[in-house]
Parts: sequence; C-alpha cells; structure tokens
Amino acid sequence: MIARSEALLQRLPWTLIVFLVSAPIPWLGSRYDTFLGTLIATLFAVSLNLLLGTTGLVSFGHVAYFGIGAYVCGILMKTYGVAFSLALPAAALGAALFALVAGFFCVRLIRIYFAMLTLAFSQIVWAICFTWNDVTGGDQGLPEVPYPDLEWMSAIPGFDGLRSTDQFYLVTLVVVAASLAAIRRISLSPFGRMLTTIRENPERAAFIGVNVRAYELAAFVFAGAFAGIAGALFGISSRGVFADFVYWPKSAEVMIMTILGGMEYFWGPPLGAATLVILNQQITSWTEYWSLALGFILLVLLFSFPGGIVGGIVAGYRYARHRLAARRA
Repeated sequence: MIARSEALLQRLPWTLIVFLVSAPIPWLGSRYDTFLGTLIATLFAVSLNLLLGTTGLVSFGHVAYFGIGAYVCGILMKTYGVAFSLALPAAALGAALFALVAGFFCVRLIRIYFAMLTLAFSQIVWAICFTWNDVTGGDQGLPEVPYPDLEWMSAIPGFDGLRSTDQFYLVTLVVVAASLAAIRRISLSPFGRMLTTIRENPERAAFIGVNVRAYELAAFVFAGAFAGIAGALFGISSRGVFADFVYWPKSAEVMIMTILGGMEYFWGPPLGAATLVILNQQITSWTEYWSLALGFILLVLLFSFPGGIVGGIVAGYRYARHRLAARRA
C-alpha cells in the first residue's frame, strides 16, 4: 500500500501542477519579484542537480554557464537588437559550447580535482567578463537590458491589462516549465539512468563497456545549456548583466539550494531554491546581520534534514504510513 501511494505521487504531473498554480500570480497582485526570482533559481538549481545528484559530479563552477547565458542574451538584445526568441536559444547554445570545452578537460579528472578545475574555469570566465570592457562592459556591466517585445500578448483576452513585468513573468514561467519537463525527461530516459549508474559505480559501468567520460561530458553540456537559459532570464529580470553574476559565491549559493532541498529527488532543488530565496528576502528585512542569521538557519535545516527537505518529508510520510499500517494490523 505504501509503495502504491509513493508510485502514484511519482506519476503525478508535478511540472504541470506547479505551472497551473503559479500562472495566476500576476492577476492576484502577489509579489512579482519573489516568484520570478524563485522560478529562475529553480531552473538554475535543477540544472546543477543534473550533475550533482544524477551524475555525481561536484561542480564548483556552475555559475560560469549561468553568466555566459546572461551575457550572450544581454549583448544580443541590448547591443544588436536581437529578438528574445533568438537571443534565448543563443544563450543556451553559448553556455553549452563553453560547457563542452570546459567539460572536455574536467571529466578527465576525478573527485576534488574535477571540482577545483570547474572552479578554475569559472574564475577565467569571471576575469574575462570583468576586464573585457568593449564587449561585456567590464566592472560597469551591461545596464538597461530591455524586456522582450511582448505586445502580441496584449491581444489575448485577459492579458491586455498586464504590465510588461507581468508578461515577462508568464514567459519565464513557460520557459522554466518547459526546461524542467525536458530535464525530467532526460533524468528518466535510458541516458539518465546510465548517468545514475555511473554515479553509483563508475568503475563497474566502465567494466561493462560504458564510455563513462562521454556520458559525463554530455551531462556537463546539458547542465550548462539549462544554466545558460536561467542566466539569460535572470539578466533580463535584473535589467542588466554584471560580472557579479559569474563570481564564484553564486556557485556555492546554488549548491546550497540543491543540497538543502534534497539532491536525490527531482523536486528537491526547486524546494531548496524557494526556501533560500524566501529566507534571504525575509531575513534581510528583519536584521542587518542577515548573513549570520541565514547561515545559522541553514545549519539547523541541513542538520535536521540530512537528506534535504524533500528527503525529510518523504521519511516522515513513510514513517506515518508505517505507523498507520501497524495500527490497523
């Protein structure tokens, strides 16, 4: 009975459910920036979990692909006037190409050496973005990145009264939902199951003839592409792209999101991202020592839920079901 209930929960179309719940927010007058930041952080965290949770690769430089996506989209839209419909795929492609180059070298190493090399590539990207004034704007960045032209949305009944920020929120929601569905599909495909096999025992996978390095490189490219999409959306929502987007602490931030939510579960990183975004905003408004308070709260959460928040919820659900079954028996 317990296994049947868990199987039913896993079969539910959670991506569609979250999409339907989040879609009415512009009409409800809710805080636009909070939900938009949560959506983008969710995609960023899930893209990292394709490496961390699914493949077992610890990347300290995942922010590089996030930043590359932001810069590619921002430069194309602001400097060259390229439409958002073209700039967004270009951002994903640019991030994927750099992930291909960086991953070619990184997957040749293991464990801590792999992690440190990803951090080194991230620092290279940050240095280029910080100093290449003619293209990236250097330390001044690229301010005033325009919103995409969404006038066509006003012709749809019920959408004509929405502000440009609300329209962009809906576009972001669609992009994030489609990306999450694609990542979910990748994780459940034979390719994704092979990545899980490599995570559990790479030596055994290589022994049975699996090209471990090729699979890890492919996962690296997919994760980089989706991180680039998240970065492009974040650059537009922030109305500018700056070198801070590529600085290494953001890699630590997205890793905290992933571990906090539960990297063994697909919906762990989204819940971790939402928790961190909300905690950050609330604590900042309460005290000037927000970083100390946030660190203390995160320590408590991580020690209370070793398997992440979703892991704790699943463990509590199983315990309650076992107790109920034992009482009935």
